[in-house]
Amino acid sequence: MYKLKVVKDAHQVLQDLFESAEDKADVLKSKELGKLLAGIKEQPKETIAQYGKEVNVLKQEFVKKVKQWQADQSYEEKPSIDVTAPFDFNQNSQPETLGSAAGSMHPVTSAQKEMVDLFARMGFASIESRQLDSQYYMFDSLNFPDDHPARDHYDTFLLEEKDDKNRPLVAPSHTSTMQIRLLKKYKDNLKNGEPIAFVVPGRVFRNEDLDARHEHTFHQLEGIYVAEGVTTANLVATLKEWMSGYFKKEVEIKTQPFYFPFTEPSLEFAISCPFCGKAGCKVCGEGWLELGGCGMIHPNVLKEAGIDPKKYSGFAWGFGTERMVMIRYGIEDVRHFMGGKLEFLRQLK
Repeated sequence: MYKLKVVKDAHQVLQDLFESAEDKADVLKSKELGKLLAGIKEQPKETIAQYGKEVNVLKQEFVKKVKQWQADQSYEEKPSIDVTAPFDFNQNSQPETLGSAAGSMHPVTSAQKEMVDLFARMGFASIESRQLDSQYYMFDSLNFPDDHPARDHYDTFLLEEKDDKNRPLVAPSHTSTMQIRLLKKYKDNLKNGEPIAFVVPGRVFRNEDLDARHEHTFHQLEGIYVAEGVTTANLVATLKEWMSGYFKKEVEIKTQPFYFPFTEPSLEFAISCPFCGKAGCKVCGEGWLELGGCGMIHPNVLKEAGIDPKKYSGFAWGFGTERMVMIRYGIEDVRHFMGGKLEFLRQLK
């Protein structure tokens, strides 16, 4: 059993270890500190609270010392460089630089490329989404009512810059801003007996509370398909074919009613877990993985694009790219993608 006096005596021992260690962080891994922490559970009820408090205070003292030491190491003086040029033009030779083989594609970029390639084989062309847009393409053209909460700056990033109608520009919260553009631009395809079939990869922005499952900046993949006689059966079949291709395993699709202003009916979709086959595992929990939203394009959206909703119909869907990568590789925290940690990126190189 470790008595309170042991904690006080250990301070000098840990201080000596800290001062003599080449890597000061070793003090936090020392057996001396480990014994103190292990001793908490051995204390009697009358002393466990005080003992635990003193051990924690001691540990935090050395945690702060280690952090300060690490900070001091990172600020060592280095020669200055001209960040405005790739090399000094006054020199006769260029400095040696790393070759492109030393780098790799970001996992989100790599995943988007693979997704777009799969859809290309299914007959979908692709166009990248915008990262700044007007409220018309974000809300008005997509059947959002004037009082919809998504129009509030608490949900969407509104900029000080204005469009030609003096309305604030928007950092798009979904790739659906491209939907009306594509429908208008390619509506003549329908007259020629060809469908409008596009996927739209892009970066989106939302006013989110950040946690392991939510980020303020992430990526989506939008898809639209319009032709004569299109039904929800075509939508489910398309998603099933694509998901099976991405996970390289046959999957099932399950939908349930939801609400989006720009689709009717609106659906959320999930796939059978590609890892356990619906048996239930640590990835899915109960056999299914929720992935995104979809539905039949609302008649009002088709009308806005100049397409007759009585003759033509279509579907649309959207899902998060990071979500797909997280599922595929068992990544537990979406913030890793924006964190810039080389240890994380190298795992998916």
